[in-house]
Amino acid sequence: MTQQLFMEVALRALYVAAIVGGPALVISLLVGLIISIFQAVTQINEATLTFIPKIVAIMLCLIMLGPWMLNSLIDYTASILLNLARYAR
Repeated sequence: MTQQLFMEVALRALYVAAIVGGPALVISLLVGLIISIFQAVTQINEATLTFIPKIVAIMLCLIMLGPWMLNSLIDYTASILLNLARYAR
């Protein structure tokens, strides 16, 4: 495997990881921010208040975007397996 080929595979892996994980992370960030603003406004200092809304939001995200995420991972895995002979040279 050449250095250029390795970099292509590594960049594609990072891209797929960012695309698949990005929506859940962004939703978690937004829910956490909204809960933090709510806590600041109401002066409720409860550290565990953010867990349940974040879990629910991420579960909804995975339910809605799960098939797309799975297809992205399957496509990446299939491309790796199909080009395995090229990588082994």
